[in-house]
This record gives sequence, structure tokens and C-alpha cells, in this order.
Amino acid sequence: MKPLKVGLTGGIGSGKTTVATFFKEFGVPIYIADLEAKKLMVTSKVLIRQLKQLLGKQTYVNGQLNKAFIASKIFNNAELLNKMNAIVHPKVARHFKRWFAKQKSAYVISESALIFENNTQDNYDIIISVIADKEIRLARVISRDASNKKKVEAIMSNQTTDAIKKQKSDFIIVNEHLEITKQTVEVIHNSIIKLAKK
Repeated sequence: MKPLKVGLTGGIGSGKTTVATFFKEFGVPIYIADLEAKKLMVTSKVLIRQLKQLLGKQTYVNGQLNKAFIASKIFNNAELLNKMNAIVHPKVARHFKRWFAKQKSAYVISESALIFENNTQDNYDIIISVIADKEIRLARVISRDASNKKKVEAIMSNQTTDAIKKQKSDFIIVNEHLEITKQTVEVIHNSIIKLAKK
């Protein structure tokens, strides 16, 4: 029997990665799309060539992603961001497919920030959304990335609202207090195990 595919999503600063770590403690295989995308962007010759063509030679410095340069190009440029995503996302999707084929657990989690934004929710059996109060999310990102409020709010404005996520998700995790989040993860994990057995 194939594992259930669970999509784990949430806006910037919601704490998706923290939640993914809690699921990992239950032995659930986790695929972090953002992390895998970054790896592929420096190892795939095809991606490297396409990204240089799209953004310019400065996209890479000494074989590594020039994150500041890329951010400056796509910040406030939705068209360029969409073009970049159209290059990277299909490659990540194929990579995930190969990874998924090797899994033997009851279910797996693919953590991706842009499930609803990319309209890929139908690729999953179950969707879990992580949400948190906007001010908490802002504070987290500003301290984590040494960013500023304006930049973080610009990213937030391009992401699906929590209200829509609530409507479209099978499970919601309000990630504001770690102990409560851990308890919620355990409840959801047990529910998915039951569903997988059906």
C-alpha cells in the first residue's frame, strides 16, 4: 500500500518547519520542498543554466546561490517570481515523486509554503495548514532573517490568507504556543494513521 500524501503548508513565519520537526518525532518521513529546491538549484546543470538566462549571471557566486541578488530581482516583481517558480517547481515535483516512491510509512509529509498559491492541493490526500497571529509571524521572521516589517508584509501579501487556508485544509494547527502545537500534532498524527489504515 502506498503512503498517504500529506501537504503541510502555511505562510511565512507560521512555523511550518517546527511543526514538521514534531511530525518527524513520530517517525513520519518529511520532504521539505524549499530545502530540496535550494539543493537542486545548485546541483542541476539544467536549472543553473535556465536561472542564469532568466535572472542574469550574478545569480550564482562561486557555484552558490546569490540570495541577495535573487531577492532584489524578484522582490516586487511578481512576473519574474512566477517565471522562476515555473522553472524550479516542476523539477522539485519530479524529485519529490522519486523520493515518494521509496517511502514505506503510513503517510509522508511534503512541507511547501505555496500549495494553494501554486494550485497543487489536488496532489495531496490531506492538507494541513499552520497558522499564527500576524504579529507573531512578523516578529519571528524579522528576528530570524534580520529582515524588516515592510519586506515581510510584502511577502505575506502574496500568500494565501489564513481564512482561505482554513476553508481549504483538512487540519489546522494554530502554532502560537509550542506545547499546544505539539499536542495538536499528536492528535492529527493519530487521525491520519487511522485514515491510512482504511
